[in-house]
Amino acid sequence: MMLTALIIDDEPLAREELRALLVADTQLEIVGEAANAIEAMAAIHRWHPDIIFLDIQMPKINGMELVAMLDPECLPQIVFVTAFDEFALRAFEEHAFDYLLKPVEASRLAKTLERLHKVRLPQNIAALTPVLNQLPCHGHNRICLMPTADVEYACSKLSGVYLVGQDGQERFTVLTLKTLEFKTMLLRCHRQYLVNPERISEIVFAENGAAEIITRSQLRVPVSRRYLKALKDALGIDS
Repeated sequence: MMLTALIIDDEPLAREELRALLVADTQLEIVGEAANAIEAMAAIHRWHPDIIFLDIQMPKINGMELVAMLDPECLPQIVFVTAFDEFALRAFEEHAFDYLLKPVEASRLAKTLERLHKVRLPQNIAALTPVLNQLPCHGHNRICLMPTADVEYACSKLSGVYLVGQDGQERFTVLTLKTLEFKTMLLRCHRQYLVNPERISEIVFAENGAAEIITRSQLRVPVSRRYLKALKDALGIDS
């Protein structure tokens, strides 16, 4: 069965060397490469690879942090690639499929590929990496990291997912609402909204069974009937 793979490494030479080894496997298609975590997330969303060969040490967002940012519903098999032995144990603790030490040896890679062709178990993102404390946002010609604690709420629109801070400004993020729900403190309050429980000032209840959250910055977030009880339970509010 043909497998698809994505190579993620900030060093062009390292990507080139790994690609040269992988092309020997006729049952593996390399769908692309990425030089950083932001490029990687976009590539994963676009190609949905079966496997990612992921460098651990990358600038701003490292490989471990990238895994935590991936959509839990389409998580690929993860093979960490690192130049440092001390990351090997942590890679297994993060439930990676395998790890490879740089420079990658063809014989060691062959063993990994043999196992990948035989076993393709679904990943469990709940077991992968800790809660996200910083979230990547796209600005004008730049990418910034927004502290999760500064988020008032997150919302999904046709144009994508946005994080809203205390200033009320919307910041686009490549993270999905599902990832944010699994990997941050944000609570689901609506099919299209998550809210930071630490930033809730009050909840205004409507006669139709829905409600509206007023944040500490006086921003308004809708609460649907479907999620109202779960939200109240999470906040310790008696029904």
